[in-house]
Amino acid sequence: MAKILIADDNRQIISILEEYAKKEGYEPIVATDGSEALELFKMRQPDIILLDVMMPKIDGFEVCREIRKSSNVPIIMITARGEDFEKIMGLDIGADDYIVKPFSPGEVMARVRAILRRLEDGQKQQTLKFDNLEINLDNYTATIDDADLSLTKKELELLWTLASNTNRVFSRDNLLDMLWGYDYYGDSRTVDSHIKRLRTKLDIYEHDKWQIKTIWGVGYKFEVN
Repeated sequence: MAKILIADDNRQIISILEEYAKKEGYEPIVATDGSEALELFKMRQPDIILLDVMMPKIDGFEVCREIRKSSNVPIIMITARGEDFEKIMGLDIGADDYIVKPFSPGEVMARVRAILRRLEDGQKQQTLKFDNLEINLDNYTATIDDADLSLTKKELELLWTLASNTNRVFSRDNLLDMLWGYDYYGDSRTVDSHIKRLRTKLDIYEHDKWQIKTIWGVGYKFEVN
């Protein structure tokens, strides 16, 4: 039974999500502030986390940062406003997805199912190597010339998806569906912003035998020279 940590200071929201989680066959773990969320994360080791941004003691962004220091557990951020900067910040610090209040509990559970399904599908040992680049999806690391790349979880998954299909062109919608899921409500700019940040981190190092190439009007591909 998958364990789901629900962290929100609104007890009505917690009650609803807890009920839906039980119906889905998950074991809910409840926290009402950021400090309690971190404590329960360390004690219970949940399989996925629903994390409200605005919480007492420690906000959701800081909780996410702390968790990412030691774990790649899937995190869905919950925001009341849905402002772009909050979405971008959440994704930048390692959240897997975000959802805006008010939301449908069924939609939240659909996002949870999609993420856990992708996680289950990726449990096999997976390592890719191209010249000086090595990507390990088992421990979510990537190196160039043995130097660790500081990639977010989604950036690494994006790099893996492209690199594991060399010279195949992916449209933005393809990548959005594969990495964020069919029920994701974002748009293609999400892919573009992640590609831009990923390239910035890769381009610190020499890599003349491979590149992420833009195919204008279509999308992106991982090209090996």
